[in-house]
Amino acid sequence: MSSAPILGPIPDCFDGAPIAADVARGVTRLFCRRDLFAICEVPLPNGRRADLMAIDGQGQLTIVEIKVSKADLLGDAKWRDYLDYSDHFFWAVPQALAHHTEAAAFLPEAAGLIVADRYDAAVVREAALRALAPARRKAELLRFARRAARRLSVQIDPTLGDCN
Repeated sequence: MSSAPILGPIPDCFDGAPIAADVARGVTRLFCRRDLFAICEVPLPNGRRADLMAIDGQGQLTIVEIKVSKADLLGDAKWRDYLDYSDHFFWAVPQALAHHTEAAAFLPEAAGLIVADRYDAAVVREAALRALAPARRKAELLRFARRAARRLSVQIDPTLGDCN
């Protein structure tokens, strides 16, 4: 059995996108205070890639889609594909973009909103719980755990990044 779809090289999270990296850092700090721990650039079984995926102490998964420009936010047509792989979904944006996520197209009744910068973040709107089915939860928790462990292993021995 090949592990290539689950594992792979460690992504250079938000390489070349300093504002996105700053937002991710602020969200990560917020999540740590809330006992959630995230990894970046998480491939999903449907071919999409979540900017951040986090896990809490109860095994609930949260996906965060980071947007740092108005054009990227308003032009994103794929974000609903993430909803089937998480219990909670958040937009994370710099303060200047927050008001755009109130539009009906962004499902404010379901999707949470985090405003973040390099130093911190705040939840402006909590995400609704959309509980994963048990079989999907198990599969996604295993995928998350293996990916996180792989990334840590590659930090110990970078040559492991080439094995399947």
